[in-house]
Formats: sequence, C-alpha cells, structure tokens
Amino acid sequence: MTEASLFDLTGHVSVVTGGNSGIGLGFARGLARAGADVCIVGRNPERNADAADILRAYGGRVLALSCDVGDEQQVIDTIARAAGELGRIDSCFVNAGVPQGVTPFLEMDLAEFRRITSINLDAAFVTLREAAKVMVTQGDGGSLVGTASLAARQGVPRGQGYAASKAGLIAIMNSIAVELGKHGIRANSVLPGWVETPMTDGIFGWDRFRDRVQPRIPAKRWGRPTDFESVAVYLASPASSYHTGDTLLIDGGYSMF
Repeated sequence: MTEASLFDLTGHVSVVTGGNSGIGLGFARGLARAGADVCIVGRNPERNADAADILRAYGGRVLALSCDVGDEQQVIDTIARAAGELGRIDSCFVNAGVPQGVTPFLEMDLAEFRRITSINLDAAFVTLREAAKVMVTQGDGGSLVGTASLAARQGVPRGQGYAASKAGLIAIMNSIAVELGKHGIRANSVLPGWVETPMTDGIFGWDRFRDRVQPRIPAKRWGRPTDFESVAVYLASPASSYHTGDTLLIDGGYSMF
C-alpha cells in the first residue's frame, strides 16, 4: 500500500449523524473530499439537502436521510437504509447531539437531565449498535467514531447532563474497542474544544465569555468545522488500522493552558 493510498477513501461508505452542519458537516466534507460515499443523517430536510449539495461537488455518492435519532426504530431503519442503498457501511461518525441547558444544578429536574442524555447517549448507543451489526455481518472490519466534548473532562456549570452524556459516550467507545476488536472494528472518540458551530453561536456572541475564554486558546482562535476534516479521513482510512480505544483531543491547545 502506497503512502497516498492510506488516505484514499474511494469505495468507502461512511454514515455521519448530525452531518448537515457544524462538526458533522466537517467530518462529511473531509470524507467526501477523500473519495468516500457519504450518508448524512439529520432531522432538518432543508439542511440535509443543502449539505448534500456541498458534498456532491466532490464527485461521490451522497445520501441524505431525515431521522430523529431519539427514536430507536427510526435509527434502526435509517442505518439499514444507508447500508442497503450504498451497499455497505465502513465507518460511522456518531455526531448528532443537543447542547447543554441553562438550568442551575439545584433546580434541574430529571426530565431535563434525561432530555439531554436521551439524545447524546442513548441515541448514540443505538446508532453505534446498528452500524456495528452491519460491519460484523460484512466481516471486514470498520471504524466507529463518537463526538465527545471537553465537558467530559472539565467541569461545566449547569452542564451535568451534557457532561455525563459525553463522558458516557467515551466509555461506550472504549468498551466497543475492546469487545469488537476481534472483528477488525476500531472505536475512537473525538473530543473537540470550543468550535464555531450553530450550537455555539449564542455563547460565542457573549462578550464576557469570549473575552475570558479565547485568550486561553494557544492557537488564538475558535475551532472551525474544517479543522475536523482531516481527522475524519484518518479515522476512516487504513492509516488508523491499529488505532482504537482512544480519545483524540482537538482544541487548539485550550486544555493545556
């Protein structure tokens, strides 16, 4: 295998949940640019269509599927449809999620906590399970990737549900890496820092937050979805064939300072 072919994803099929914007679209764009066929999964049909147009410009097959990942049967049907229409699934990026709330911990009820964990953890579990079933049946391995968060490692006020869901996702990925390694399936987490996405528009527009946080980033800027294109290609490609059970920190050095 040549050095160039390590990152050539021609013939590779990838599913990206939450793939119509933000980091998910960054993942999908990197995969498509490397030659992969990509299925993006999202709740908003218009955003799905816009993202699909972007990805089709790179020449591969693109499938955009609407799905509420909080509904187990919809996830089961969506993963089956992706595998059926594109022929297989070689990698799955579990990126769909909801942001943390604004309710103080002492006032947070269990319903609010579960609103976040039902999507960020439960839905991720179902998606990973269904994609892994396809990969095991195919018999030639695959790559599973979960989008975590710095909240899994650092305390975040009013973010107990979000932090728990992201820490739980990392634990799930590590357990998958151990259990399914015998099938040639790799499982890794990506841990983003502060990234400019629709989910962070509100807090990034808050002067006090921006003035306190951005100076702590050694890279001297917020992250961008484009910063996640190359890591998606690496994790999907043969270049990462011996890399599993890891958490890849992409935060511009924020957590080191």
